[in-house]
Amino acid sequence: MDYIDYKILKLLQEDSRMTIIQLSKELHLSRPSIKERLRRLQESGVIEGFTTRISPEAIGKGVQAIIQIGSLKCKCRNFEDKIRNEKDILECHRVTGTDSYFMKTAVASMHQLEALVDKLIPYGQVTTSIIFSSSVSHRPLLPDIEEEKLVSE
Repeated sequence: MDYIDYKILKLLQEDSRMTIIQLSKELHLSRPSIKERLRRLQESGVIEGFTTRISPEAIGKGVQAIIQIGSLKCKCRNFEDKIRNEKDILECHRVTGTDSYFMKTAVASMHQLEALVDKLIPYGQVTTSIIFSSSVSHRPLLPDIEEEKLVSE
């Protein structure tokens, strides 16, 4: 991983639709060189895929919340199997501490959030926090590289 790979990762996380031609111009490298670097980043598992960010509000899912569940009443594997099939759960993280899982959801209404929480109650102690706003969202995830290499930016 070098400075050019770092820049490719940064640019693609800012705009995953950026073409190889655009990357080539931005980084002053040939298209074959960019293609090879992208291939290596994908094969090594650094780039897991390409996606599109969707505005929850724009598609009618403006109620977002963090749901925590602790004191699990079943095996973790059983709970995870249940959550995988729950379309309103956007993220589910098994964590340390008093709660076993943190989940993020986006639903259309408080009524839908209540129905989701009702589905989860049989599995353990549920705590729900409504998301008012997100001051940090979709920050690019970049590797730590030596500061001297960033100076040329």
